[in-house]
Amino acid sequence: MNIRKIAAAILVAAMSGGAAFAEGAIALNGAGATFPYPIYSKWFDKYHEAHPDVQINYQSIGSGGGIRQVTEKTVDFGATDGPMSDEQLAKAGGGVLHIPTVLGGVVPIYNVPGVDLKLSGPVLADIFQGKIKAWNDAALKALNPGAALPDAPITVVHRSDGSGTSFCFTDYLSKVSPEWLKAVGKGTAVSWPVGLGGKGNEGVAGLVKQTPNSIGYVELIYAKQNNIEYAAVRNKAGKFVKADLDSVTAAAAGAAKNMPKDFRVSITDAAGEKTYPISTFTWLLIFEKSDAAKAKTVKDFLGWMLKEGQPMAPALGYAPLPPQVKSQVEKTLGKIRPSA
Repeated sequence: MNIRKIAAAILVAAMSGGAAFAEGAIALNGAGATFPYPIYSKWFDKYHEAHPDVQINYQSIGSGGGIRQVTEKTVDFGATDGPMSDEQLAKAGGGVLHIPTVLGGVVPIYNVPGVDLKLSGPVLADIFQGKIKAWNDAALKALNPGAALPDAPITVVHRSDGSGTSFCFTDYLSKVSPEWLKAVGKGTAVSWPVGLGGKGNEGVAGLVKQTPNSIGYVELIYAKQNNIEYAAVRNKAGKFVKADLDSVTAAAAGAAKNMPKDFRVSITDAAGEKTYPISTFTWLLIFEKSDAAKAKTVKDFLGWMLKEGQPMAPALGYAPLPPQVKSQVEKTLGKIRPSA
């Protein structure tokens, strides 16, 4: 084989992910949210091991990118940490299902040594609006009696890029603070009143780590894996809850009673004494109708995800779906069918 043929063979292997497929094999291509990338990668690899004729490729490009590519129909599925709006669904031509897969929490991280911080939603909103400017503010002292809060200005750190993490965080602040809702609102990207911007969870965490007396927000799994201090947050029941897998799952269980059939639900500020209030589902965006072989493969994978995939979630820092939601998703899979 000459050099040109070798180069061509390498290119073909790279484009196919290095996988050799038999005739009739199926390849699915998806893109979207970064938050679930570790669990999705594990699931896709494990599913391929059990089904060698199926290759699922996923690009971690952010929730906005996932919605955009689904809208443009350049992928077989998308992924998002914030549900599509009615307007976005209409732009996509309808026929897009939101399939919840796992849950996560967004936590306030901080750089104030020696303080086991407690926060409420309204106080958190006032900090990120720049209304509470110092750590020894009366509102913070009231929530943290006896804590050694420094007489120092607060440096706010937020995301500089659009993200599902920001959507979850601002959605929560919009529920607990009328002033935040009116002045800033919710979204994957908002006009932040104050603070420094960091790109991605890594950028926010890096700025908080290197900036004394700062506060930011990242996904729970990132905070835990990097041993970053994060605050307990007072929930709707008045209890201070520190995010963990159980308290995030409790948020979904509380919301399951009123779960809409299309699963486009916000579970921030959910009811329940053990609920962590800044929690969210992450969703796969699935076309109701597609090529017959791909529709069957997608449906089979999602069934596997609910039974075989869910137990893999906790080891990677994700909360699995509660039983009530799993049973609802199982029924929804019946909507996935061939386009012809």
